[in-house]
Amino acid sequence: MSPWLQAYLTPSGQAVRFAIKATLAMLLALYVALWCDLERPYWALISAAFLQIRPMSGMVVEKGLSQITGTLIGCGAGIVIMALFAQAPIPALASLTLWIMLCTYGSSLLRNNASYGCIMGAVTAMLIVVIGASQPDGIFAIAVARLSELALGAACATLVSALLWPIKVGDHLGQQADEVVNQAFWHAARRLTDSSDLSELQSTLTGSLEPLTLLEGDSQAARYEGPEGPGRIRASHVLTRHTLRLMATLHALQQLLHHYGERLSPEVHALAGDIAEGFRDAAEVSGVAPAHHRLHELRHRALSCPDEGLSPLEQRCLLGMREALGHALVMLDARDAITRPGGKRLRGVALAWHRDHLVAGLNALRAGLIFTVLATFWLATAWNNGQVAMLLGTLFSAFFASRDNPVMVCMMFAKGMLAAIPSAFLFGHVLLAQASGFPMLAMIFLTPLFLGLLGAANPRLMGYCLAFTIGNILLTMPGNGMDFSFDSFINRAIAVMIGLATVVTGFRLLPGFGSTLRKRRLVGAIVGDLRRLADPPIHEAEARFVGGMADRLLHLAKHDDVLPEDQRHLFTLGLTGLDIGYACLQVRRRLDDLPGDDLHRAKRAFFSALAKAYADSARGRQPGDIHAAGESLIEAARRQPGLTERHHALLAGLVERLDLSLQRQAKRARSSRGLDAASAEVA
Repeated sequence: MSPWLQAYLTPSGQAVRFAIKATLAMLLALYVALWCDLERPYWALISAAFLQIRPMSGMVVEKGLSQITGTLIGCGAGIVIMALFAQAPIPALASLTLWIMLCTYGSSLLRNNASYGCIMGAVTAMLIVVIGASQPDGIFAIAVARLSELALGAACATLVSALLWPIKVGDHLGQQADEVVNQAFWHAARRLTDSSDLSELQSTLTGSLEPLTLLEGDSQAARYEGPEGPGRIRASHVLTRHTLRLMATLHALQQLLHHYGERLSPEVHALAGDIAEGFRDAAEVSGVAPAHHRLHELRHRALSCPDEGLSPLEQRCLLGMREALGHALVMLDARDAITRPGGKRLRGVALAWHRDHLVAGLNALRAGLIFTVLATFWLATAWNNGQVAMLLGTLFSAFFASRDNPVMVCMMFAKGMLAAIPSAFLFGHVLLAQASGFPMLAMIFLTPLFLGLLGAANPRLMGYCLAFTIGNILLTMPGNGMDFSFDSFINRAIAVMIGLATVVTGFRLLPGFGSTLRKRRLVGAIVGDLRRLADPPIHEAEARFVGGMADRLLHLAKHDDVLPEDQRHLFTLGLTGLDIGYACLQVRRRLDDLPGDDLHRAKRAFFSALAKAYADSARGRQPGDIHAAGESLIEAARRQPGLTERHHALLAGLVERLDLSLQRQAKRARSSRGLDAASAEVA
């Protein structure tokens, strides 16, 4: 069935509840705004609508606080700009452009609701400066009015979210954690059975990573839902860290099983098959306890396997299976702690995230150019409705910048806004002009808003339907002194389309960096992290590395999707980097507390050699010989009385495994670029 027919003919109960809650929040905001005779009540409606997009109680509170904080800062910036340049419009607009660029830059680097707060800081400052240009003596009153309208919308959205069909962040996080764990276990089963279907491996990996990155950001809102919130946040950190550890370990194990399986004993292969079956059973079983019991039995079996007589590579493979099961068990504990944070006490540190300052700078430049074009048009024409175009240009140039395909999203919003024009004319002007009293106004005006929100509950339709809802609000502009003239309506409609057309043009002219440059920057960021792993405290190093790698793996997987089938190697490139990073962290956990400057120098040299070899392999070059650095590290470890022969064998197996993995990575990169070994060496 078409998603449109499904959304409106057979809507789900969840979609209907979402539409009712958001409509009631806007109804309450509109009533209070009209009763208080606020200047622009439609801002309260837009505020309530945006906060209800993700209606979990804690998220509404967090987003509302971010919105109010961003509005306060934007008010301060707007007042300062007008205090300096009240009589000089061009310097005022130039300063405002710089402020919008700064806010867009910050929005591109931050996440979730903090990013939204930056956008509101830009929009609020723009409104104060542009509206205040014609009333320079009323700047403070304008700032108070904007803050009051947005705060009213936030308060109404929070109240309705808490009282009517409340959805807790904890329940939402539990659903996300289920998806993360189940997809990760399916991925583990395919890895350990040596699946050669790259698209299937990538789909299960991204199926786990996408909800994982959402979980890590969404968990922060749990702090607003009582004393159990911090426990859920820590459990989310633990789940993220051990999921990525599991992914790195699985990638390394499949490399050994697939390419060097003849060097492994039949017992090792049999154990890998049994563990794969155990992961498959754990993904299918209902409940944490049965899955935990099944994997715990397998881990006990793996621990009871003797190491004597095994080669270093076989010992390394056996250790990897034990580690994979250990990470899986911790993931199940974290999953349980997210639902029942009082039952388990997990320790987890906040993660750092991958931030690309060059991309953020480009987003800021694009937003500045879009606003400059619209501001120049406004100055040249002295058109009052140019403010609407500037508002949309400022809002959407920052809002869409972080999307994967901003041009497509812009076009979706443009189509939704186009559909809103006849709707707003019929409901917001023809019918509303005949209404008397608030009940009739609410019945007529909120009908198209409810229909738009009903469709917005479907993620595939959200772009169209949310634009339809906002378009109806902006084109109607409800208030106590409404203007129902056809001229004013057409002027607003033209301003809306000019603003969106300018945004679309801006994204087409400055679409962002190409996949080749983005790949190089992602690889460069991974190499930089590998080189820095030896310096900070281990918990800080791991938090920074894990947070960055979750984003980078998703970006590399998305780049892979647009490449031909025979050139897809970015997916495995990211996993190789993740594997090397965790190998370095394992070495640090074992060797950091041991004495001896020669050991620490050898460890640092080994990390540097691995980072260089990874960079070479990503370019298709034969990786530098890491055996020399590895042998130096092993030799320094042999002089440590606290390490046994087993430790030395495991370290030797790790060096051998990483060298083999990097050689395979270089071969894949050469194959995808159509290079032979000789030409790659010349390159």
